Amino acid sequence: MKTDKKQNQYRVNEQIRVREVRIVGESGSTVMPTKEALDMARQQGVDLVEISPNANPPVCRLIDYSKFLYQQKKRAKEMKAKQVKVEVKEIRFGPQTDEHDYQFKLKHAKEFLEEGNKVRAYVFFRGRSILFKEQGEVLLLRFANDLEEWGKVESMPSLEGKKMFLYLAPKKAGVAKKSQQARDREAEALEAKESARQAKSVVEDVDVETPANGGLLANAKISADALKKLTETEDE
Repeated sequence: MKTDKKQNQYRVNEQIRVREVRIVGESGSTVMPTKEALDMARQQGVDLVEISPNANPPVCRLIDYSKFLYQQKKRAKEMKAKQVKVEVKEIRFGPQTDEHDYQFKLKHAKEFLEEGNKVRAYVFFRGRSILFKEQGEVLLLRFANDLEEWGKVESMPSLEGKKMFLYLAPKKAGVAKKSQQARDREAEALEAKESARQAKSVVEDVDVETPANGGLLANAKISADALKKLTETEDE
């Protein structure tokens, strides 16, 4: 049934009843009357296959129809193989999770998002701990903020029964937005590096010139020699 449905998806040869078509191939595209295109297909021993019926004029190819269906099936299989299966990973917190446990779960959430998976974080309220639901909400909002570079919030914290959920989806590779804290750290590092470079440049600029390059010490030596020669001349 699937094969029949696939075959009926395209119009072939005499099923194409428009006045003219655009033939595409390796050498480019050409618009011609449909009758002429059919004659060309018969001469080459192939079929006239309509691949884009909504174009004006419709786009066709001169190809063996069986081969065309095989190529389409192969391409669909390859695309399906390339599709990454997105999983939803769960991160569970208590309303009073300590800092060490929080950082441990934050690390795992980063790894999940980097792998392309979604993250469902939730705070579980047991018994009277439901009184701390505001504290749980603050925890989840902090969690979302700390993962800003890796994931985007799909759903803000919401209480469902005894659980408060937060949903995060991975950001696309290469477009992750850096948090303000990360940008501030980078700016401070660049500023410190520039300050160090300028300080080094100042030290090099005020370095005392040596006699070898005609500096102050060289001039002092020349003056002393001249005075000595003048004294010797007077003595003579």
